[in-house]
Order: sequence, then C-alpha cells, then structure tokens
Amino acid sequence: MDIETLFGLNGKVALVTGGATGIGRMAAEGLVRAGATVLLASRKGDACEAVAQALNDLGAPGKAIGFAGDVGSKEGVDALVAAVQERTDKLDILMNNAGVTWGAPLGHFPHEAWEKVMNVNVAGLFDLTQKLLPMLMRDASVDDPARVVNVGSVMGEREMGDGAYSYSASKAAVLHLSKILAKELAGKSVTVNALAPGPFVSRMTAFATHDSDMREKVGADVPLGRVGRDEDIAGCMLFLCGRGGAYITGAVVPVSGGINVMSGPNIFEQAL
Repeated sequence: MDIETLFGLNGKVALVTGGATGIGRMAAEGLVRAGATVLLASRKGDACEAVAQALNDLGAPGKAIGFAGDVGSKEGVDALVAAVQERTDKLDILMNNAGVTWGAPLGHFPHEAWEKVMNVNVAGLFDLTQKLLPMLMRDASVDDPARVVNVGSVMGEREMGDGAYSYSASKAAVLHLSKILAKELAGKSVTVNALAPGPFVSRMTAFATHDSDMREKVGADVPLGRVGRDEDIAGCMLFLCGRGGAYITGAVVPVSGGINVMSGPNIFEQAL
C-alpha cells in the first residue's frame, strides 16, 4: 500500500459541474494533478474551456476538457448528459457542484427565489445523477466503486439563513438526498458522499471574500481561524475518490473549519 495507490486517479474520468470557478475549480485541479481526465461544465462554456487550458498547462498527469452545461432545467440536464456521452463512454466520478443562491431579508424574500435555487441545487443534481448512473456503473466494482460527491454547505447543517433561505434549505436537502442515494446505490457499487463547506473564496462569496482584508475578517469568525483554501477541497476529493475512500458512503465531510460544531456560549460562562 502506497500513497499513489490510496489517492492516485490515473485512468479515471470525472465530471465536475460548476467547474470553472470556486470549489469546482479547486476540485478539478486536484483531480487533474492526481491523474484523472476531468470534464468541466458550467453555464459559461468559454470559462470552462479557459480553465481546462490552464489546468492542462500545469503539466500534471491528468487532463481537463471544458464545455457548456446547465443543470437548471430538464432540457439542460439532458443536453449535459449528451455532451458527456459525446466525450467519454465511461464515468468514474461525478461531482455535483453547480449551484446558485439568492439573498434577501426576511419579509422581502421573493417566491421565485425558491424555484430557481431548488431547480439547480436539488432537482438538477438529482436528475443529472440518475441519468448518468449507467455510465457510473459501467466499470464500478465492489473493490473500486464509482463515486458521487455532492456539494452541500455548512448552512445546510446549521441553523443559518443569513438572508439566503432557499439556498440553506436546498443544501440541507442535498445532504439528506446524498444519504438516501448512498443507501440505495451501495449495492450497485456507487458511493455517494457530500461536502459541507464553510466559507471559501468563490464567485458566490465574492461579496465577503474579494480581498485579503475581507477574508481575514470572515476567517476570524471561523473556529479554526481562516477561510478555506484550495487544498482543503482537493484533499477531500482525493480521499473520497481514491482507493482510500472506497469503503465510505453516506458521509457528510464538514470542510468548514469547525463551523459545523459551533453552538451558543457555555451556559455557565458568566457564572464561572
């Protein structure tokens, strides 16, 4: 047993949705560096192509292919599945990372914020997964199962609205759905796990992480004292998708710097 055996992904094919920026981009680089062929898809196909070129310029053992893909509708999911099938006849790893959010204060949160967010974050994730199952199962085995990694959020674990009510509820749904699918797909040699990230630098969090001063302020509110880094996501993916993670399914990995175990103050704090 060696490190390459545990975490190497040579010969594996992965799809990362929302792969042009943020957590998807972080994961894609880790997978490429581990030897996988990574398909990157998002609504902005040109951005995915540019990221794929940048990853290929690293000289890593894997490679990246970027193209457009949208999971916000049935038609979009069908088109994405067809685009994947045009580029590969097998799929070993699916990272459902594409997501949207909507923020507004309580009392002013619009009805349409629910449909848009739930369509992408939950319905699209589920529909894409079920339609790619035949490809995922093709080469899957008891010793080396196919891997599905869904990106939730610590906001789906903890009671955090922060004006993003539909987003938080959708991510709670992602975490629960991941456990349901883990149970149902275990006998088909497909593992399903989820990440529950805290604050990372991304387009979605740019309002609070756009410069070093803001990142320091956000990190000060995280128990471990910082915002997430690229290697935090890459490390999770290599663990869950490599041989070392072959016996794990239904897990929620709290890559949130300890926010997942935050609670109120000690009830005896003032007395002591």
